[in-house]
Amino acid sequence: MSTDNIQLPEIKHHFSDGLYAKQISLPQHHYMVQHKHVYDHISILAEGWVVVTVDEVETEYHAPACINIAAGKSHEVTAVTNSVWFCIHATDETDVEKVDQVLIRS
Repeated sequence: MSTDNIQLPEIKHHFSDGLYAKQISLPQHHYMVQHKHVYDHISILAEGWVVVTVDEVETEYHAPACINIAAGKSHEVTAVTNSVWFCIHATDETDVEKVDQVLIRS
């Protein structure tokens, strides 16, 4: 099977004073792997249509939308259409190689 035409999510990192935003451009039918955090955080759907699964409950969102993800809740985002999603976190970590290790809990 050829992987020449597979479109992977594009990720951009944005840092400000004590804040981090991960911008993820999700192609249609792609998803972000289920994960959780030890604190509440806000996510913003800037473009597109997604299904957010939180503790096995699915909710559809159409951009623009601002979503609160509660602490300790397993969540996954699946793009119904090409979508742009922002995860917003309070952190002082500014190393893109380390930020996920600091923020994501299994």
